[in-house]
Amino acid sequence: MIGWLRGRVIAEEPTGTLVLDVQGVGYELTAPIGTLGRAKSHGDETELWVHTHAREDSLELFGFASEADRRVFRLLIGVPNVGPKTALGVLSAIPIDELSRAVQTSYHARLSRVPGIGKKTAERLVLELKEKLPRLEPRGPAPTGDGDASSLLLRALTHMGYRPAEAERAVKALGNRVGSEPMGELLKAALAELTP
Repeated sequence: MIGWLRGRVIAEEPTGTLVLDVQGVGYELTAPIGTLGRAKSHGDETELWVHTHAREDSLELFGFASEADRRVFRLLIGVPNVGPKTALGVLSAIPIDELSRAVQTSYHARLSRVPGIGKKTAERLVLELKEKLPRLEPRGPAPTGDGDASSLLLRALTHMGYRPAEAERAVKALGNRVGSEPMGELLKAALAELTP
């Protein structure tokens, strides 16, 4: 099992797949969006915590900026009907402090805005994770509804490593779409604005 890697990122795709060169060996990892912006760096090398996912037909590596992110990923994939792809989607769309808050307050609507998470899965996440997820101190007020879409989007972008000014510019460029489209679509559109 591989638990941690430190190396140079030699390839990165917008989907979250990256290749990390560790002393001449290229490890392909899939990571939540924004992981590289939050990961520890040492010169041109990056540290990633790794979850090794073994199945009958494949061996996949998932990379995380912190051990806490990896722990939450492992809790998510332990929930029935939540696989690695869905867990990555959750971690890409919601910072772990906000995820913890949503679970602790049974805020199903926030969870079901994540692509791939429907009402039943959101209810299952709350049921399964309420006692397991770490209780984290909130960074700001808890969201109350669709009116908070722009602040949620701003937080998601800054959590991914973008500077606040860049995140604000991307959210402003989306105009009236914010609040009227699903958060996953807004996040993709904002990332397109930020990508040259």
